[in-house]
This record gives sequence, C-alpha cells and structure tokens, in this order.
Amino acid sequence: MTAARGTALLRLDHAVLRSTRRALGGTPAVPVARGMSHFGEHALGWIAIGGVGWLSGRRRDEWASGVVGVVAAHAAGVLVKRVVRRVRPALHDVPALVSTPSRLSFPSAHSTSTAAAAVGFAPMLGAPVMATVTGAMLVSRVLLGVHYPTDVVTGAALGATVATVVRRRRTTTPTGRKARQ
Repeated sequence: MTAARGTALLRLDHAVLRSTRRALGGTPAVPVARGMSHFGEHALGWIAIGGVGWLSGRRRDEWASGVVGVVAAHAAGVLVKRVVRRVRPALHDVPALVSTPSRLSFPSAHSTSTAAAAVGFAPMLGAPVMATVTGAMLVSRVLLGVHYPTDVVTGAALGATVATVVRRRRTTTPTGRKARQ
C-alpha cells in the first residue's frame, strides 16, 4: 500500500469514527454498545451461547462446530493483532467510551468472534438474526471509539472465513463427503 493510499484510508477511518459518534453518541445506542462490548469480551458471550445450545441436546455437532469456529477465529484475530500492532484510535473528539484489555486495535476481536458466531450459529438461530447482531457489533466498536472501521470490517472478514473453514472441515469426512449431522 502506498503512503498516499494509507493516508486516505486513515482519513476515511477518522471521518467514519467522527460521523458515527455524532449520529449515535447521545442516544441509547451507547449503553447497548457497552453491553455488547462486555458480552463479546474474549468471545465469552458467544462461547456461552454455544454451550447453552449444546446443552439443549439438539444439533450438538453443529453447536460444537460453531463454538470451535468462534474460538479459532478469536485466536486468529488475537494473533494478527499481535503481529500488526496497530494502536487504537486516539482522537480528542472521539474518546473511548469503554475500557479495553489492550492498546491494540487491528483487527477487532469482537468483530472477529461475532462474525464467526454468525457463520457457526446461523443454522440454529437464523441467518437474519445473526447478520443483524454482527452488524450491530461492528457499529458498536466504532461508536465506542475503540476501533477504526477498517478494524471491524477486517475482523468480520477474518472471523467469517475462519468459521467457514472450521464448519466445512467438521462437516466433511476424510474422503471429502458430507458427514451425517
């Protein structure tokens, strides 16, 4: 990426951060976003939902596959974050509205695990519900001022990709045929 392209992307990130905060900053979206932040921390909320689904006794293989996808995606996001080492936004007019466990921003681990949950849990919870929750999580991270928009979009792409690979691997046999569900 050229320096000019990188600068233009950073300006776009800043503009979206500022416009998101202006549009939603004084609304009930902020406490909802804070709640989502706590739910998504270290993917624990998604792991808990997968555990409850598994305990229900129905579609256990699919629930287990979904949880494996969430954990694998979260781990991949943390690994990329430690390699890239992009620091979180620090705009004076968009202060963070929630604390974070690290200074690192790229990719958003919340977005990574949520997109993975969307792929893994959609067969049981419904694709429209999971797509809506994923979109809300992505917006919440920007609204709270703890991620750039490129962090959340990249995190979602990474999470969906990892979960898709996990799901395909867990539902096919070594011969490449679909396993029985």
